[in-house]
Amino acid sequence: MPRPGPRLRLADVAERAGVSLATASRALAGRDGVSQEVADRIRQISADLGYVANPYARTLAGGTSATVGLVVHQVDDPYFSEIAGGVIQVADEQNLLVQICHSGRDPGHELRQIRHLIAQQVGIIIIAGSGYTDAVFESEARAALAAYIGTGGRVAVIGRHSLGVDAVLPDNEAGGKALGVHLLGLGHRRIAVAAGTAGLTTVADRQAGVLAALAKAGIAAGDVPVVHTDFTRDGGRAAAERILADHPATTAIIALNDAMAIGVLSALRARGIPVPDRMSVVGFDDVSVAADLAPSLTTVRLPMTTMGRTALDLALKPAAARPRRRATGHTLMVRDSTGPAPA
Repeated sequence: MPRPGPRLRLADVAERAGVSLATASRALAGRDGVSQEVADRIRQISADLGYVANPYARTLAGGTSATVGLVVHQVDDPYFSEIAGGVIQVADEQNLLVQICHSGRDPGHELRQIRHLIAQQVGIIIIAGSGYTDAVFESEARAALAAYIGTGGRVAVIGRHSLGVDAVLPDNEAGGKALGVHLLGLGHRRIAVAAGTAGLTTVADRQAGVLAALAKAGIAAGDVPVVHTDFTRDGGRAAAERILADHPATTAIIALNDAMAIGVLSALRARGIPVPDRMSVVGFDDVSVAADLAPSLTTVRLPMTTMGRTALDLALKPAAARPRRRATGHTLMVRDSTGPAPA
């Protein structure tokens, strides 16, 4: 049995009652939305366990003071805005507020944002975006989040590997393979990668998928130009310029997110290089504008709004003995930016 007193969490009461965290908190706060029978049972379980409310758990009832802290890498990237939309949908359904923080893909700044949210006593923290290959940062973030969870806070992440919490895992490696296979099927053999910021696990996983597909076709990793720049539209433009200068025989560019792909298309347009007749381009994510570009972008679709919804749904569930994992799947969206390799 959980220990009574301040260390007992609202999640323990919810788990014992077989209800969600939000339902347990509503019942104990006397709010609407819970039947009298269920509310009485939850209160009795709380009294039997000796639960003492804490500021994190109490705010999860869905009252106006309840806050979800959402940390994203880049607020103006459609990938994160669509994820945020999913988080906000569930928050609205639960009468929760959402506070969005921007990390700029800086692990130190992201850790400061996490600690700031903890100090603000938000009820839930959602971290959306790639993990980092820096083990020191990951261990510091993991320790901060573990302490927060120990006081009643809840956490879920999107795209993380090693924080020991509930996670929604984008299908990054398999999606990278799908892009490589698609271009190989069109006859491309001189393929370059606009890879985005080094040190991000998302970049590493997507790149690994691409290189695995090419290796299976006999193209060694050392023969594939990989250019690391910012994981942004400007980064994609810079990567394309370097690829064109250093590897002019390239016939296809794989950008590891759609923002970079948009930058690649911009650079090619400025150079008068026709897509896809001379150069094929692919992206990853399928942000809302991808189908409206000219040419429309071939890319891997991730269910970004659903990912945001799933992350907050996980955080609202009673705590599990082990971190829960939810895979996203992926869909290859073939559009006008890819075509047969030029003769």
